[in-house]
Amino acid sequence: MRQQYRAEGFAESDLAATPVEQFARWFGQAATEGRLFEPNAMVVSTADAEGRPSSRTVLLKAFDERGFVFYTNYGSRKARDLAANPYVALLFPWHPMARQVIVTGVARRTGRDETAAYFRTRPHGSQLGAWASAQSSVVADRAELESTYAELAARYPEGEQVPVPPHWGGFRVAPQEVEFWQGRENRLHDRLRYAAQADGSWRVERLSP
Repeated sequence: MRQQYRAEGFAESDLAATPVEQFARWFGQAATEGRLFEPNAMVVSTADAEGRPSSRTVLLKAFDERGFVFYTNYGSRKARDLAANPYVALLFPWHPMARQVIVTGVARRTGRDETAAYFRTRPHGSQLGAWASAQSSVVADRAELESTYAELAARYPEGEQVPVPPHWGGFRVAPQEVEFWQGRENRLHDRLRYAAQADGSWRVERLSP
C-alpha cells in the first residue's frame, strides 16, 4: 500500500502574498480539478482543558482574511472543548491531489447576525436537524431522534421559517500558521508554512519533510 507522489512541486516563489490567497488558489483547484467529494471537508482537532484531543470531519462554510468558518451545536464536544481551550487545528486532506493544508489558530464564535444569515441558506431539513439533534449527547436509539425530527417537521412545515436555534452557530478560526503540503517523489515532500508576525505580515518557512 504505497503510492509514488508527483515529480513536480512548488517553490516559495509560487506562493501568494497571504495564506488565505494561497488557500483560495488550492481550494479552487480542489473544487474543479481534484475530483474530490466535498473538497470543503476538513478535520477539526480540538483539545479539552486537560489536553485530551478529539477530531472530527466538518464542512468549511466560508473563508476570508479573517479566518475559516464552520458551524456546529454549541453543546457539542468540539464547542465545549473550544470554550475551555480555543486553540484548534484544521486539516484539509486532499489525497487525490497529494495535497494537504493544515491551519492552526484560535477559534471564536461568529456573531448572531452572521449565524442567522447562514442558517437561512440551509435546506429546510438541515434547519430542522439543528433543532432535533443535541449533538454529542447520548440518544436512546434512532427512533427517538427521528420522532423528535417528525415533531419539528409538523411544527415547521416546508415553507415556514424555522427560528435560529440559540444553541447553534459558527466558529471562525483566525490562522496563526498555515502549512501547504505537496507530496513529492521519494517522500521529499514540499512543506511551505506561513507564520503570522506581530506586525500583521507573514513569514514563509520551508519545513523538512
